[in-house]
Amino acid sequence: NRDVSLMMREMDVNAIAGTLKLYFRELPEPLFTDEMYPNFAGGIALSDREAKESCMLNLLLSLPEANLVTFFFLLEHLKRVTENEGVNKMSLHNLATVFGPTLLRPSEKDSKLSSSSTPISMNDSWSLEVMCQVQVLLYFLQLEGIPTPDSKRQSLLFTTEV
Repeated sequence: NRDVSLMMREMDVNAIAGTLKLYFRELPEPLFTDEMYPNFAGGIALSDREAKESCMLNLLLSLPEANLVTFFFLLEHLKRVTENEGVNKMSLHNLATVFGPTLLRPSEKDSKLSSSSTPISMNDSWSLEVMCQVQVLLYFLQLEGIPTPDSKRQSLLFTTEV
């Protein structure tokens, strides 16, 4: 529709991006689920490249189907955003920094447990968590050819049930 296209051109891209981040932040559970957070944190810390790739892909593909399909769409969109990095200043690292903590975070319970059981200060603990969140998303943004469970993905994309 021509009117919609015109209206979209007039929208503030920062307001749209902020709304998208708010949506993901306000979900009852992050896209990379509370339960899976420690596994992703452990996987990204692996030093062996092949072991890391295998672990991270297996973890990704074990997300609930709706989360996985949503993540694939978001990943494709974020990669398109970086195609205009010269104009929008949004590199893969910048996008991972902005979206990582929104998509992947420890549950409040796990966060409280880790901060009370280690001598690391709250500031240091928070910084380490944010660095981990950024690294996980950056890893997937940089990974080429993520295998998708096409049959499951297609069934979710074209379902008419609400």
